[in-house]
Amino acid sequence: MEKAIQSYRILASTETFAELTNKLLNPKFNKYVGIEKRIRFLQLFESIAFFVEPKQFVVDCRDPKDNRFLELAIEGSASFIISGDKDLIVLNPYRNIPIITPKEFFETDKYEKPTIVY
Repeated sequence: MEKAIQSYRILASTETFAELTNKLLNPKFNKYVGIEKRIRFLQLFESIAFFVEPKQFVVDCRDPKDNRFLELAIEGSASFIISGDKDLIVLNPYRNIPIITPKEFFETDKYEKPTIVY
């Protein structure tokens, strides 16, 4: 996350942040990271993210819940989307917006435009 904070503008919407919150507060993560750290991460994320509320709706993803990330990328003029979700990766690139995995993001500096979607 540090690389993203230092070099990019991170986009979020009310919907995408709610999904991130629900996922990270799931008790199944307790064995990996304590709840306090996850809450601090969410607070940090919320404080640094640039919130955009999409006005355009899409139905291009085979998982309808993932369309919210595509909508956010379009509305926020994202340079790329970081995701490990196969339903999103299969669309790469989406409307000329690259969809890269977290591993690809950390292994390269070729994405120089300053806006990303998490």
